[in-house]
Amino acid sequence: MNYYKEEPNYKHGDAPKIGIILANLGTPDAPQSKELRKYLGQFLMDRRVVEIPRFIWCWILHCIILVIRPAASAKKYQQIWTKEGSPLMVFAKRQTNLLHAKLKKKFKQPVELELAMSYGNPSMPNAIKKLKEKNCTRILLIPLYPQYAASSSASAMDSFFKVLVKTRNVPEIRTIKHYHDHPDYIEALKKSVLNFWEKNGRPTKLIMSFHGVPKKSLMQGDPYHCECHKTGRLLAESLKLKKNEYQVCFQSRFGRAEWLKPYFSDVISELGRQKTDNVHVICPGFSSDCLETLEEINMEGREIFKTHGGNKYHYIPALNDSDNWIEAMVNIINPHLNGWIDPKWSLAKEKQASEITKKQAQKIKEQL
Repeated sequence: MNYYKEEPNYKHGDAPKIGIILANLGTPDAPQSKELRKYLGQFLMDRRVVEIPRFIWCWILHCIILVIRPAASAKKYQQIWTKEGSPLMVFAKRQTNLLHAKLKKKFKQPVELELAMSYGNPSMPNAIKKLKEKNCTRILLIPLYPQYAASSSASAMDSFFKVLVKTRNVPEIRTIKHYHDHPDYIEALKKSVLNFWEKNGRPTKLIMSFHGVPKKSLMQGDPYHCECHKTGRLLAESLKLKKNEYQVCFQSRFGRAEWLKPYFSDVISELGRQKTDNVHVICPGFSSDCLETLEEINMEGREIFKTHGGNKYHYIPALNDSDNWIEAMVNIINPHLNGWIDPKWSLAKEKQASEITKKQAQKIKEQL
């Protein structure tokens, strides 16, 4: 059995292309227990996600979590599932198509895009396979996480590099680590908030909630906590908010270990007890709305806030497929294509180079 994966058929003279992979976390194929068990099993076995020793974690995962959690998670997914499928997948596909169209207009040179998930479908191996079949000799990987974390961005990179380990003809590769402070990303967030406020009014307080990670990861050198706070500060400055008009917090705590604080649920509960009149919540760490934003933040968060005495509660949607975000993505990507994009590229020039290659290949073949 061959260790390396089979390479796609190659024809001399095929024009080399640039490939881009948009990587996101993933989603189950359907809001059913069976699919959730499969998805969670893959997700929670990632050492980047759970750093507990394997012999302990495997027992906990397979004997407790995967027995109990899939059914509960399926019910939550059923609340946010759409006719088109999982919201995360729907928006991720739209982002891919819209970005591809923008890049085609911006560059004459062929650029191919594929969507890949760290867990579930479409898989990273499949995305790389498709790009190689299109003769993409250079690939840029973009984990769609603005703030770098080992459990998210690095996990996507791991998924990418694991495929290359078994690839004979490895393409030239680049990755984007983060874009938490990129001016166009901050501007897209700002416009999203202002557009929402134009329709719903300004809140008493804006809550910026980010996905949580164990505090231990910060102590061990993960920059995620700092990058979240920088995003929050830059967004607040762009909106000209005073310090008492916004707050950064963290959601989705899992297990008994201490996670990054303050916890979203605690912040919302306290604001409710204070009889806060109007709270808006935004999740700047998500490029697409998903279970975490639509169910945990928009549904559970609203219930917690109102149960504790709060009044108006609004969730500001993720950037999703907004024009501002797609344009920002183009500007985030652009510098990473320097040296790959030939400003003098033309189809005629490419055809000429192709013909020369074909003739040279034919001469060599005749000598064999």
